[in-house]
Amino acid sequence: MALKTIMLRKSIDKKKEELEALRQKDAEFQTREAELEAAIGEAQTDEEQAAVSEQVEAYDTEHNAHEAAKDGLTREIEALENELAEEERKQKVPAPAAGTKPEERRDNVTMTKINIRSLPQSQRAFEALPVEQRNSILAQEDVKNFLSQLRSMKGQTRAISGGELTIPVVFLDLIAENMFRYSKLMNRVRIREVSGQARQTIAGTVPEAVWTEMCGNLNELTFQFNQVTLDGYKVGGFIPVCNALLEDNDVNLASWIIEMMSESIGLAKDKAILYGKGSAYKMPMGIVTRLAQESQPADYPVNAPTWVDLHTSNIKSISADLTGAGFWAALMQASAATFTKYNRGNMFWAMNSKTYALLKSKAITFTASGDVVANIFGFLPIVTGDIDILEFMPDNDIVGGYGDLYLWAQRSGMTIGMDDVGYTNRVQDQTLFFGKERADGMPVIAGAFVAINIAGSTPTKIMTFAGDVANTVSGILLPSAATVAGTGSIQLNAVLQPFGVEGTITWESATTSKATVSNTGLVTGVSSGSSVISATCNGYTANCTVTVT
Repeated sequence: MALKTIMLRKSIDKKKEELEALRQKDAEFQTREAELEAAIGEAQTDEEQAAVSEQVEAYDTEHNAHEAAKDGLTREIEALENELAEEERKQKVPAPAAGTKPEERRDNVTMTKINIRSLPQSQRAFEALPVEQRNSILAQEDVKNFLSQLRSMKGQTRAISGGELTIPVVFLDLIAENMFRYSKLMNRVRIREVSGQARQTIAGTVPEAVWTEMCGNLNELTFQFNQVTLDGYKVGGFIPVCNALLEDNDVNLASWIIEMMSESIGLAKDKAILYGKGSAYKMPMGIVTRLAQESQPADYPVNAPTWVDLHTSNIKSISADLTGAGFWAALMQASAATFTKYNRGNMFWAMNSKTYALLKSKAITFTASGDVVANIFGFLPIVTGDIDILEFMPDNDIVGGYGDLYLWAQRSGMTIGMDDVGYTNRVQDQTLFFGKERADGMPVIAGAFVAINIAGSTPTKIMTFAGDVANTVSGILLPSAATVAGTGSIQLNAVLQPFGVEGTITWESATTSKATVSNTGLVTGVSSGSSVISATCNGYTANCTVTVT
């Protein structure tokens, strides 16, 4: 039996070597893809377009075969590792010798190198891991405690004992990678992990070096640096979960947690990067929001790059009547507003699927043989830059530029839990959970971005976000009656709804000759009789009839 484990290990090692060899070719495919994208943009004649089309088809065939080979080897390795694990359990074979090097270790769990970002969205990230690895994760004490406490929240309508649950680090690793499947723009912007308020130093324009004699003195170059400050705002929301899932096995529950957090927060990040309303609304500053500013905000950081008015230069409109070369020339001129000396990366262009279809219709040409060619394959021709489809965007609007000049600062850690604004949907047998993360962001060089409407209208500048009902006053409670003896006093306490929300309460006495009330709710008797004391906040009022004896 021991010989079988040796053979299995040898087979696994061989398969891993083959897989690694295939992975080494990933860079070659990426280079070829970039070259083809450039060729697509440069092809002008029918012959050139036909030639490029043939190359694209050949590339797709080879790339699909390459990916299929990697997937096949990954499955074979997983099967062999499961077989080895079973043999070792039977034999009670000790762990590999001290000299063995796992690929990577986090929290005492060997992390198999799986490209989560390339998984289809129909496949859940946790379930893509090898069985042995999933079992190792679920065996961790912090993971077992987390899942146990999560299940204890089933059917509750109030906060669980001990507050929110911190998601185990091993889950965070998976969520961080898995989020890139749901967030298109997190692949484009510059990300920085921070704690507390972050001040990011931004290098200014790089000065030109000075030529001189080989043995001459060097000239001093002047570099300018700016700083931008980012805070931390919570992003998250409530999601109904079927109670049957809470009763399901650990694998299904863990898979749901990772997918739920990745999708809900990932989509919210994309919307905030483009249309976030800024610190006044406790969210990141979006690209379009910054471009639309017509005056420098009062809270603009002193050491940040000089504020520039971009509401006309970088918000563009192209006539809906333009087609063919005229349209593409206008689009190229509009995109030229993104010129900057600071960028170091590639451009991206965000739009919804209707706008993408309109672009393709404007790029349609016919080959010599009569074939229709659209020449847009997820890459914006002539202008250049990857296309990201975001369905929340308005029709005919395109927003893009140099993503590396948008800074996204995110705090480590996520939590999941429920509180008093949550509820149990007993009719549908569901429990509501919330997940949240702290993050902030802003375009550090706003001139590197542009918003364009290709139907002759002004690009949408304001986007509606889900209402923050959890932190908005929706009601106020007071005792219906109270009694004060003579000229004594009594403290009335108003309770804002939902529980925990904050707001300014205005107090008023209807009959001050009988009783008065302070701005903190302290009622003082004046003479025998009664007065209605009212407490008002955010348009909601509650009354208490105070009798003075």
